Amino acid sequence: MIIDCHGHYTTAPPALPDYRKLQKAQLGAALRPAFHSAQKISDDQIRESLEKNQLATQRARGIDVTLFSPTAGAMEHHVGDVQTSVDWARACNDLIHRVCGLYPREFVGVCQLPQSPGADLSASVAELERCITELGFVGCNVNPDPSDGYWTGPPLTDRYWYPLYEKMTELDVPGMVHVSCSCNPNFHHTGAHYLNGDTTAFMQFIQGDLFVDFPTLRFVIPHGGGAVPYHWGRYRGLAQQLGRPPLEVLLQNVFFDTCVYHQPGIDLLLNVVPVENILFASETHGAVKGIDPMTGFHYDHTKRYVQASNGVDDAVRAQLFEHNARRVYPRLDALLRAQNR
Repeated sequence: MIIDCHGHYTTAPPALPDYRKLQKAQLGAALRPAFHSAQKISDDQIRESLEKNQLATQRARGIDVTLFSPTAGAMEHHVGDVQTSVDWARACNDLIHRVCGLYPREFVGVCQLPQSPGADLSASVAELERCITELGFVGCNVNPDPSDGYWTGPPLTDRYWYPLYEKMTELDVPGMVHVSCSCNPNFHHTGAHYLNGDTTAFMQFIQGDLFVDFPTLRFVIPHGGGAVPYHWGRYRGLAQQLGRPPLEVLLQNVFFDTCVYHQPGIDLLLNVVPVENILFASETHGAVKGIDPMTGFHYDHTKRYVQASNGVDDAVRAQLFEHNARRVYPRLDALLRAQNR
């Protein structure tokens, strides 16, 4: 089985972005616009949005199941207030739930959280519990920068985050560290902000004692870990210089995905990071679209890179494509077992 741990609903029917536009237009209004996907989006519209896009590509590339979450760049946690984010997260998550209901063997839900700059995380805790216990999701996306490009909040190791981590631990679900859009013109959102977020999160984990307090908490750092694998020696040296535990200790809780869009990058990732800490992912259709003229294949066809990498035998492929995801996401494993897979 091939499990893609990183997918977003980037082709949602127009009613969803239309609702977001209305929401933004009415910020601060006494009455907030409501969105009920069942009333505004038909099952056929959902099928139409997927069959010619994400699902067609997924099937063509031989990917069996994708962990599916709302579009990361559209989380936009800086917009409005807590209630704005609550309404938007619920609308997006409910639509993901409908997708998973229509395609239960091909999509599994991962939720967006209603984070908001400066606000506590009670709303995020409540939405996480709803999505896991009521909607059957298996994980969440955690935005380390709800200000969306200005990094005004505390690091991921700060006690500010602990209520969310307590709930993640209780429910035994991992979080993917995933920023949203960038409002800062210095940082292109996918070319800079995403990779900055990945790299920054890893360094924060090195500096803090988060996993002493939460020994079973798990995070997946996407996009191959940003700059981390390329600068592994720097981080090993910094951990030593700062008197922190070696990176091998951190790797009990931190994992990376394969959203790296060329062969040398995948080769580096697999040569540096232990195979037990790498989960297959493609982020199709996501940040990088188009065909690489050097190969004739789409940049995000990461399955090809994994299969072509030197030293990757059938046993390693099984870990990368399936077993690591089932271990890091135990609720996914339980769901697949219930489907006799």
